[in-house]
Amino acid sequence: MEGRGLRAGFTADAPPLLHMSEPLRRTAFNRLFAVVYFSAILALLYRHVQNLFLHPTTSFLSFSITLFLFISDLVLAFMWASAQAFRMSPIRRKEFPQNLKQIIKDEDFVGLDVFICTADPYKEPPMNVVNTALSLMAYDYPTEKISIYVSDDGGSVLTLFAFVEAAKFARYWLPFCRQHNIMERSPHVYFESNSHHPSIPQFEKIKMMYEDMKMKVEHVIDKGEVIEEYISDDQQHQGFNKWTKSFSRMDHPTVIQVILDKSKDTDISGQLMPNLIYVSREKSKTSPHHFKAGALNVLLRVSAVMTNAPIILTQDCDMYSNDPQTPLRLLCYFSDPALKSNLAFIQFPQRFHGLNRDDIYASEYKRLFKINSMGFDGLKGPNYVGSGCFFRRRALFGGPSTPVPPEIPELGPDHVVRKPIISQEILSLAHRVAGCNYENQTGWGSQSGFRYGSLVEDFYTGYRLQCEGWKSLFCNPERAAFLGDVPITLFDVLSQCKRWCIGLFEVAFSKYNTLIFGSQSMGVLMSLAYSHYALWPIWCIPVTFYSFLPQLALLNQVGIFPKITEPWFFLYVFLFLGAYGQDFLDFVLDGGTVRKWWNAQRMWMIRGLSCYLFSSIEYLLKSVGISTHGFSLTSKVVDDEQSKRYGQGIFEFGVPSPLFVPLTVAAIINLFSFLLVLTQSFSGKNTEGLCLQMILTGSIVLNCLPVYGAIGLRNDAGKMPTQITIISTFVSVALYYASSLCL
Repeated sequence: MEGRGLRAGFTADAPPLLHMSEPLRRTAFNRLFAVVYFSAILALLYRHVQNLFLHPTTSFLSFSITLFLFISDLVLAFMWASAQAFRMSPIRRKEFPQNLKQIIKDEDFVGLDVFICTADPYKEPPMNVVNTALSLMAYDYPTEKISIYVSDDGGSVLTLFAFVEAAKFARYWLPFCRQHNIMERSPHVYFESNSHHPSIPQFEKIKMMYEDMKMKVEHVIDKGEVIEEYISDDQQHQGFNKWTKSFSRMDHPTVIQVILDKSKDTDISGQLMPNLIYVSREKSKTSPHHFKAGALNVLLRVSAVMTNAPIILTQDCDMYSNDPQTPLRLLCYFSDPALKSNLAFIQFPQRFHGLNRDDIYASEYKRLFKINSMGFDGLKGPNYVGSGCFFRRRALFGGPSTPVPPEIPELGPDHVVRKPIISQEILSLAHRVAGCNYENQTGWGSQSGFRYGSLVEDFYTGYRLQCEGWKSLFCNPERAAFLGDVPITLFDVLSQCKRWCIGLFEVAFSKYNTLIFGSQSMGVLMSLAYSHYALWPIWCIPVTFYSFLPQLALLNQVGIFPKITEPWFFLYVFLFLGAYGQDFLDFVLDGGTVRKWWNAQRMWMIRGLSCYLFSSIEYLLKSVGISTHGFSLTSKVVDDEQSKRYGQGIFEFGVPSPLFVPLTVAAIINLFSFLLVLTQSFSGKNTEGLCLQMILTGSIVLNCLPVYGAIGLRNDAGKMPTQITIISTFVSVALYYASSLCL
């Protein structure tokens, strides 16, 4: 399948090819295997029904174990079936940005508004945010078409100061990048990977300027206030003086500061600079602020008033641009009349730098961000994953055929801004639409803009847009468009995932639930694909049951799976090897290594016993009105010792978190049950009926090797906290005695 895009008014006999797509070769195999594997699942469920109802046991305990395993297998069957939606018609796309300028002149390029969100200068260091912004300002794109909006939800004068300094440095950095055709346009990344560049005369000068800016910003962060000697003019004084004694993180007026104005600010080469606008929306303790979705909607309105570009890029504060030609790739699709009418957004995969060699925490999320996105793309397009996504502004104001007009015309996607962004009228209206009460009695968050109602505003917004009839595309160039940071401690990884899972449950059990509402709006396959993610946390059911029930039975010499001589034994082996084998094949064919795959399946088990489990409990408590913890940021601050251990591939526990208790209990019970039966089999006892339980327990023991090391072999700060080990040991003993009494 091929797609071509022509600019209105362009005529040519053979317009250049802008993009193309092709199906993955393994699609036919996936469909055939799905039929075979589904038949095996039906056979397994028949066996469970037979044991439960057709030939029930007289023992209540045996009935309960069979019931729990039946429930676990039902969940596994649903998650497998929903995952097949990604395998039915995956496609791979390719763009040809080199052909774009044959049909579009620079002056005809559409405007681009970039949204960068940050919320805490101590968890999200301003220098990281600055590097992200500078890399985006330096796109190979007409600079007068770019506007960078920085949302500071922490309302910190420190962040504003960092961007004032960044604007000064940008006057030198942007022409330097253009002149030398630099690919790494994040200054931090460029200077870190190029300590010396004798062929570039200005290299040392630019590097010294960057280091000077970094020193000033970090000094201000350490002091906790803007130092008077760093303020160079009255305009800066006026901006920083907005932070009065009554100004607090959760209670302050709107602050909008135009740091760079493309109509008058130029770099050292005389070329116009992009707009750079700092926005800290009004906050009040009596008004809901809707977390990141609320911040994005404020940027959506403020940008509509000031520039109203038809294309919007939403970007995490730590995801810098790694390819300056990324905007040209998206225009290859947005310029295609065949796609333009119902194309809402183009999603680039989230990819990361700084991963250790074997990605011990599976932070790459290869299946989430890449493999399944290609599967989504063969249906109606990928889901929105929060960063690296280019939206058509129109898509955020109703469906393709059912537009939702905003309450004032200045916010409409077709509104043309004719006044300077620093005019009093523009700034006054921008402050008004950034007010904390502006959305009252409007459709913002429900019918327009980024949607409220879930902690995963990205997933929910993309889902709602596709339910309205919009489509999306997955763009995955060979060179990563964006690169971001990853958490380097297990606690941060699991805490981040727990927050996602609570938000996913909020979508799954809303009135727009993915199974019923989704299937009516998008069709069965898209509904199943979205449901696979919305119900992600229910993985905890089979993972928890299969981590404890067979092992406790094993400790008491009770077999709960078929013997090796029974035909059903081979069904279990096929189901196990089939699921793992197909997952392994997908992973490796997409460029993964065997060790990375092993770590990915290990982390699936760890998440099932921690963040999936705790998020399910927390959502249940929240549903019945019991207060739980609110939104929390994942820290982007790097500790040197933690970074060193992460680089060595050593798991970082360290924090005495309840998240580690079920995992540690499972590790202890599996180890002792495996060793006990292994000893008995060597001593000549008949363990034929325990073969499957031994295989399962042995695989869990292998997955728990980092836990055993953290408990007994390490003395560094990242070892398992003593109190977690003690609590887990007592719980393990209690479970053993309880199972002995019952079995």
